[in-house]
Amino acid sequence: MKNAAVSILKASLSEYLAKVKQGEEVIVTDRGKPIAKIIPFRSVGGFLNVQRTSLAREGVLELGTGKVSEDFLKPSPVRDPSGSVLEALLEEREEGI
Repeated sequence: MKNAAVSILKASLSEYLAKVKQGEEVIVTDRGKPIAKIIPFRSVGGFLNVQRTSLAREGVLELGTGKVSEDFLKPSPVRDPSGSVLEALLEEREEGI
């Protein structure tokens, strides 16, 4: 892993980006303190999978099976024959709430 001060990085950006393309990581420092990390770009899908796995481990997210349950496809049992819910929604939209 390489370290680069902001001023040096600005002057030699192409060289550092070439190193990142080869798989190296670069820590950007400002007055000797790390402020950022430049890492090789991997596919978005791979990045999202890492995020999903991390969130699932923390209990924030529950990973699904990739299939939609049949209950999801059933029509909603909630009815509004008088249309009061739709009317309230339209009023809120007009008021800009």
